[in-house]
Amino acid sequence: MIKPPPLKNDCFALPPGVEWTPVDDALTRLRDRLSVVTGVEQVDVMQAEGRVLAQDVIATRSNPPLPNAAVDGYGFAHAATGEGPQILPLTEGRAAAGVPFAGQVPKGHAIRILTGATLPAGVDTVVLEEDVTQGDGQIAFHGPLKPGANTRNAGEDIQAGAATLTTERVLTSADLALLSAVGAHELHVRSRLKVAVLSTGDELRSPGENASDNQIFDANRPMLLALARRWGYEAIDIGRIADDRTALRAAFDQAAEADVILTSGGASAGDEDHVSALLNETGSMAEWRIAVKPGRPLALGLWNGTPVFGLPGNPVAAFTCTLIFARPAMQVLAGAAWSDPVGFEVPAAFTKNKKPGRREFLRARLNTDGHAEVFASEGSGRISGLSWADGFVEIEDGARIINHGDPVRYIPFGSFGL
Repeated sequence: MIKPPPLKNDCFALPPGVEWTPVDDALTRLRDRLSVVTGVEQVDVMQAEGRVLAQDVIATRSNPPLPNAAVDGYGFAHAATGEGPQILPLTEGRAAAGVPFAGQVPKGHAIRILTGATLPAGVDTVVLEEDVTQGDGQIAFHGPLKPGANTRNAGEDIQAGAATLTTERVLTSADLALLSAVGAHELHVRSRLKVAVLSTGDELRSPGENASDNQIFDANRPMLLALARRWGYEAIDIGRIADDRTALRAAFDQAAEADVILTSGGASAGDEDHVSALLNETGSMAEWRIAVKPGRPLALGLWNGTPVFGLPGNPVAAFTCTLIFARPAMQVLAGAAWSDPVGFEVPAAFTKNKKPGRREFLRARLNTDGHAEVFASEGSGRISGLSWADGFVEIEDGARIINHGDPVRYIPFGSFGL
């Protein structure tokens, strides 16, 4: 299996003097400094959904391979017909999909033909059966028909020898239909990206454990594991790690067997922020103070050559930073093309007076009028807003006053592959 070279230890380093990083700058730096880390393997087209193409797929046959009928009806040579009522004698036999007519249809005659059937010799046009009267060995219909009506040309979809799909594409179910149609069988794809997920904090308890009033359940790990699986990656649950540097080092060693590590919590500079401390030991730690709300601190580094994304501990901020920053970065690591989310303008169903300095991503959803509503509270501790929302309203970095009906950029969660 082909394996790409490791990332450089300084791939996340910021230029000297950089403190606050605008969102667009952070995304550009990630895109420019990351590269594919997954190997290449062969899989059957039947098992290729969600995989990343590592080699262009060249069509081994045309689609369709031969001219064929697009409808059930009767085929004939167009040159033998004209305007007004047309009466053609029927040739004995028929053409069906997979059962072609072996002979030639004489000029001025017609033959019964079914959808998908190869056009017999002597046939270049098909009349829809609903437009035909049939009896006494003849058919009657009104002309004129266009030459080639109700037929498909050979290769009108894909020509043999053409590049059907190219590298870096994440294969969909529709792609598998196309690849199968042009004769593809074994595909060269990237190995699934292995994403290790761990949470840190003495205050955390895993779902199902007993929790005192001074403790909280770990919301981030189930969320991040689910996101990784949804994006087609192999999700590896490293578990909940206490605020103990030795235990966290052992967890990092285990997680480094994956291709990328997602952590939440412990990524700032406090006494118990062991993620940052351990990444500093490797000399690869970079705390990107991103001008984004919710979010801001994003700890990036390498552990035994494996990239680490230290996400905020707050679930709303962790979710937002994962979609905005970690997802496109992981696409590149997985061998896919970098993709920016697609948004569109809709009228605002809210008011807001935004201060300058940070880009904001408000939890939002569209109402029945197609206007963007935002969650009642912008508090990043309100996890219920993530469940309530079906997208973000993105507000640019500068100051802005938004009134009802003003255009705002709405990004559905579907643009992030959710």
